[in-house]
Amino acid sequence: MSERKPYPSDLPDEQWALIEPVITAWKDRHRSVSGHQGAYDMREIVNAILYQGRTGCQWAYLPHDLPPKSATYYYFEPRIKAGVLLAAPGRGGKVLTGFMAEKTPFFRTTDFSAMTTPALVIAGDKDDSRHFTDMGPAWHTDPYTLAPGPKTLLTLFGAEHGLGGVAGYDAAETTDENPGLVAALAQLTAAYLHSRLQRGDTAWQRACEALATGPEPVGRVETK
Repeated sequence: MSERKPYPSDLPDEQWALIEPVITAWKDRHRSVSGHQGAYDMREIVNAILYQGRTGCQWAYLPHDLPPKSATYYYFEPRIKAGVLLAAPGRGGKVLTGFMAEKTPFFRTTDFSAMTTPALVIAGDKDDSRHFTDMGPAWHTDPYTLAPGPKTLLTLFGAEHGLGGVAGYDAAETTDENPGLVAALAQLTAAYLHSRLQRGDTAWQRACEALATGPEPVGRVETK
């Protein structure tokens, strides 16, 4: 990563180590169509995408020390083959009854009916976002329940909205700090992406089998 001040959304070293082989293998097989072949480090491109996802900024307003829209946005085109949603917000509309609903009107138009790309949806069974809705933890499973398949739902036992982690790079607050859960989550998401992006890879199948037969499973998996 370039020498710059880190953003809270930046990918930690241990998580990058897990996904780097997948991204590198994919990149070796697909030349850039943006005109930036080799101009930007792939980890920084991932960091730019995470920054946009965390802040919701317009792509054209990415910070100048991250790769620009022209080098990052095209990864959101139909060529994307799989995705991972972590503690994602659920449906919009009338279910948004909490006090935060008024402050985030863009959530009211959330619609998963066109989300056809295969995705792993990860939700905590204790993630009760009452400041948005009275639906309880089920609200965060809407991307799985309401989107067309193929989708996979990983429900983490005992996890709240932080999924065992903290809010950001320089944050200390959390409600459910659990380093073991965070490590397991990193391994499971990496296994899912490995199997989705590399034909014949069995990492996800093996991870699911281990999850189902382990003495202390961290969650359960559903697929449609």
